[in-house]
Amino acid sequence: MVYGPIHFTKYDTFTMNSKGRVLVAMSGGVDSSVAAVMLAEQGYEVIGITMKTWDYHRSGGNSGKETGCCTVESMNDARHIAVNHGFKHFIVDIREEFGDWVIDRFVEDYLEGRTPNPCVLCNTHIKWAALMKRANNLGCDFIATGHYAQIREENSRFVISRGLDRSKDQSYALWGVAQEHLARTIFPLGGYSKKEIRQIAQDHGLLNVANKPDSYEICFVPDDDYRGFLKNRVEGLEDKVKGGTFVDKDGNVLGTHEGYPFYTIGQRRGLNLPMGKPVYVTHINPYTNTITIGEKEDLIETTLTAKELNFIKYDAVPKGEMEITGAIRYNDDGAIGTLTQLGEDEIKVHFPTGREAITPGQAIVCYEGDDVVAGGWIKKVNVSMQQEMDSLV
Repeated sequence: MVYGPIHFTKYDTFTMNSKGRVLVAMSGGVDSSVAAVMLAEQGYEVIGITMKTWDYHRSGGNSGKETGCCTVESMNDARHIAVNHGFKHFIVDIREEFGDWVIDRFVEDYLEGRTPNPCVLCNTHIKWAALMKRANNLGCDFIATGHYAQIREENSRFVISRGLDRSKDQSYALWGVAQEHLARTIFPLGGYSKKEIRQIAQDHGLLNVANKPDSYEICFVPDDDYRGFLKNRVEGLEDKVKGGTFVDKDGNVLGTHEGYPFYTIGQRRGLNLPMGKPVYVTHINPYTNTITIGEKEDLIETTLTAKELNFIKYDAVPKGEMEITGAIRYNDDGAIGTLTQLGEDEIKVHFPTGREAITPGQAIVCYEGDDVVAGGWIKKVNVSMQQEMDSLV
């Protein structure tokens, strides 16, 4: 199969439809497949698109079997569904765009002692921008995905809210999508449960995808070995970071470790410390290659600051402060907290009862009820910049 730039003209020969033309991102999974078929049945003129984001052999995977949305099998499944349901389908190569933004940022975050969330990065910087670019070239009115989330227009803003199926809700991963992109976005699955979507797939004869399992791995690390990926990506990394120290919260040395990029906040397994009790990574200092170890209660923090913000429901925090439910990782139900706007691109979130393992590099997503208010990247957790600088001395 040959990948390369695909150029479309706005006035290509497609039949106009009363509901408009929609470009549907099709991964070859059950959700995006049902989304495409559902929109076609609702009267939209559907065009399917599958984006080639990465090469397995470049990812450093060792399992010997490709998985995820970029396999030939997945692309063929998407094309097969499009052909059988009478709409066009294209495959576009965005490997360069994806690598520049997502993979480079993924590596950078680990090297700076953070734990990244590449799926949110992809949505924010790659997927929507890439879809919108191709939608414009194709003369599409809308784009659509198979995310479990809902969207509505309110007070001249486009508001994302949680999907009906809370166990599959994906609104957390969408906080970074710009308003101008949301204005043309459709989420057909937001009002359905996963069980209902699988049944719809069965009823419509989408047998290749109806029972296809969900993928929870990072798409460019298919064997889920991010350490191996980093070692393959960064030449000489092991030698540069090996021999760091584990310390307790008082600074007492407990042992040595393999290097700070290979650990994450809240990690318990693989520490190889004879402590006689469960201990966890509570802090990572990339400047000194030091990892602080503590007990479970030492993971509890109350305050975080975040930057690189995107506001969804409002264009700023109303009156500078409001009560929210804050989610600090994917599949987090969230906890009640206070959101305070510190500047144009900085917020503080305070959780009175504390949260376990608030992690720099992850996103904080603030909800009002089921609506996304805003999101941003967690930068600091109960640690002042002065404390970080003091640790360098």
